[in-house]
Amino acid sequence: MKKELRLKNQVEELARVNQFNDEIGDELGLDAELRMNLNLVMEEMVSNVIFYAYPEGKVADIELMAESDGKELTFTLSDQGIEFDPTTREDTNLDANPMERDIGGMGICIVKSIMNEVTYQRLGDRNLLTMKKNIE
Repeated sequence: MKKELRLKNQVEELARVNQFNDEIGDELGLDAELRMNLNLVMEEMVSNVIFYAYPEGKVADIELMAESDGKELTFTLSDQGIEFDPTTREDTNLDANPMERDIGGMGICIVKSIMNEVTYQRLGDRNLLTMKKNIE
């Protein structure tokens, strides 16, 4: 299975991301819990690109690709926004008082806890975030 979704960096596009994930879940026969977790991961990562990768008002493309061999599901999120490697962020201390935590960082923490592997590359002018999940 291989699918690709091209969207704009606009909040309204998140509905298309959820639909894309639903189609993948249907095609691969994924259970409801895994589907919910994958929706959370993709919504979090695409939202980060929408809100933070580009200057306010700049419209740009985001690409989301999904590929599976039946054992592993790989998502690749690609954009031409500012360079940012979320995998280098220090994990949020979940034991700390929420009122005393730094703002931000929870999203990538959630993504790392759900996915089996999360890697980042900067290739030319593109950010590539690859997220893998075992689905056997």
